Amino acid sequence: MEIYTKKNQKIVPLKQKPFKLEKHIQDLVESNLSTLFNLELVKSEFPVNKFRIDTLCFDPESNSFVIIEYKRDKNFSVIDQGFSYLSSVLENKGDLILEYQERFGRTVKKGTIDWSQTRIIFISPSFSDYQIESINFKDLPIELYEIRRYENNSITLDRHQSRSSSTSINEISKGSIIQKVKTEIKVYSEDDTLRYGSDSTKELYESYKSRILDLGNDIEVKFTKNYVGFKRNKSNFIDITVSKIFIKIWLNQKWNSLDDSKKIFRDVSNVGHWGNGDYEIKVTDDKNLEYILSLIRQSYEMNS
Repeated sequence: MEIYTKKNQKIVPLKQKPFKLEKHIQDLVESNLSTLFNLELVKSEFPVNKFRIDTLCFDPESNSFVIIEYKRDKNFSVIDQGFSYLSSVLENKGDLILEYQERFGRTVKKGTIDWSQTRIIFISPSFSDYQIESINFKDLPIELYEIRRYENNSITLDRHQSRSSSTSINEISKGSIIQKVKTEIKVYSEDDTLRYGSDSTKELYESYKSRILDLGNDIEVKFTKNYVGFKRNKSNFIDITVSKIFIKIWLNQKWNSLDDSKKIFRDVSNVGHWGNGDYEIKVTDDKNLEYILSLIRQSYEMNS
């Protein structure tokens, strides 16, 4: 992707300013984890078994650990290395919990961590076609991001997405370390979101989803164990779950920050709930579709 700047009414491409060392990429990412990924730094250079994890992070939304590895060359297998690191993490859960408790001063039990959503992120200035093709599985807990720096200190960070029609990694991984890891790790998809829905609630969800995505081309969709989150600028502005009778919507804003003139949303600021934010509503039909979308738009715009 070319990046351009304007000079004397002329548009000229920016020259790349390559990273000299992997450590330079690591320092930049670790200093900006919240902005880039909404993650918390647990430990840099964390040893586990015979490996040393470049950056160990925690995802407060999914309540799970995330590994980040940095690469400047293309001569490694993201599948082999990724699953080896994930396997080591799952074999040493106690070590990660102790490090987390020391870092944040919070007591946490092993059972409160969602190990099923553990994942690994590789960050590199570029990946080979072979590496990119190797992650084309719909349930792979491995993410590839290309990072580039330019002469005016602009930074781009682009994720390589697997194809929606990709097959499952389970179909080729029998008897391997991959299968061992996959018994504990689950990459959630839209099928999981809809698994308890009826024909009517699935149709209702699709109506809302299409209208939400029409709000802008900067929306990212993330599927979790309990809901699907729609993100803008790395932060959820709405979460949805689908049941047999209704869909439930949460707007990720503080109570009284949105204009709900009809008072149809419920305040869950002091109530346990799956999604993010203080606004919750159960929807059984499309009667208030336009009105609810007006509040969803408010939440979207507040995440600018």
